Amino acid sequence: MGVLIMVGQVILGLSILIVLHELGHFLAARAFGIKVEKFYLFFDAWGVKLFKFNYKGCEYGIGWLPLGGYVKIAGMIDESMDTEQLKGEPQPWEFRSKPAWQRLIVMLGGIIVNIVVGILVFWMLTFKMGNTDVKMDQLVNGIVPGSIGESIGLKAGDKVVAIDGQRVENYSELISSKVLMGGVALTVERDGATKEIKVPADLLNTLSDKKGEKFIEPRFKTTSVAQVAPGSVASKMGFVKGDSIVALNDTPVPFFDQFRTLVKANINKPVAIKVIRAGAEVSLKGNVPADAMLGISVNHDNSIKSFTTHYTLMEAFPIGAKKAFTVITDNAKGFGKIFKGEVRADKALSGPIGIATLFGTEVDWIRFWSLVGMLSMALAFMNLLPIPALDGGHVVFLLIEMIQGKPLSEKFLEKAQMVGFFILLGLMVFIFGNDIFKLFK
Repeated sequence: MGVLIMVGQVILGLSILIVLHELGHFLAARAFGIKVEKFYLFFDAWGVKLFKFNYKGCEYGIGWLPLGGYVKIAGMIDESMDTEQLKGEPQPWEFRSKPAWQRLIVMLGGIIVNIVVGILVFWMLTFKMGNTDVKMDQLVNGIVPGSIGESIGLKAGDKVVAIDGQRVENYSELISSKVLMGGVALTVERDGATKEIKVPADLLNTLSDKKGEKFIEPRFKTTSVAQVAPGSVASKMGFVKGDSIVALNDTPVPFFDQFRTLVKANINKPVAIKVIRAGAEVSLKGNVPADAMLGISVNHDNSIKSFTTHYTLMEAFPIGAKKAFTVITDNAKGFGKIFKGEVRADKALSGPIGIATLFGTEVDWIRFWSLVGMLSMALAFMNLLPIPALDGGHVVFLLIEMIQGKPLSEKFLEKAQMVGFFILLGLMVFIFGNDIFKLFK
């Protein structure tokens, strides 16, 4: 059932974005009197259609191959490679008969709509949810690095005070794309001294290999047990809700990361854990299982207080727009790192299967719309790439036409479209194969 929910969310999210993207092309074409022959969600490969109907000279339908969608514009060389119509004399209602600036707007229509949708989604989420964060002065005990953070030199208790020399005000800055993209320097305070730690430019490779593991997290004190899983190792040891953990094998554990580290260090070994229960010290004994999971959850350290900033509708707009455009700049930086060789393509790129895992097996509408907003901006960026067969390729050819004062030959455009088609086909095979490989890795 969880897999069906995950797949359903992906199909719904992508369907919304594809329909709106193609609607951008459709409305722009209609505004300039250009005939649109087909409007399809998904591709009707080999002519196989799940559903179709005709309305005012345009065929609307749903194809069976859920890899995108398209509008077929009369008098245009597109991915359908239907050149029969181009053999006749140009008609006034055809794409090729319109001025270059109008055709440019038609090709940018889908990208513009994706950007508008992305901004709208992030704007509304910011207005509804506000921004929740933690001030750095709240992290009096510093941070705890995961194994990735440890590998670059961070240690439990470090206090990160600056990124590339700029003072850090809020915790979210430490887990932002600015840091996770790598290539920055963190200034930390440790044992009364200041130290600079370089975040490697290829950090994304490591993050991809260890998905789900946190780079860093706030350090909090060992607090009381919130819950004990029935039948767990902790239950058999005698843990009860409210126990305060103070030591493991006579080693004090004032911080929860210390307790967690000692548990992992004693896999398949007997341990004695001291807790305070109703003011008295109690010793609990048992063996640590192979997965190091005792079966307890602990209460959050109340000394770390988060804050939420709420905004009016108009105050939320520039903040939401900034979040939206950050997706585009992050994608651009990511591609730049791939081309520089700093990040491997198989680590950085994900397709529909990888995207599906982000939605999760439960419906969370805040997460759903956050991902839809992110995907909308990512689609805008991808479609703007100067690859023939993508909107960006058409835009480049139209700009060349506007500069030189005459259109490129139809034969050149046909060949370019074929090259673009094979590039995209190769990318799709790589991305799908990569997604499948990651599933079984």
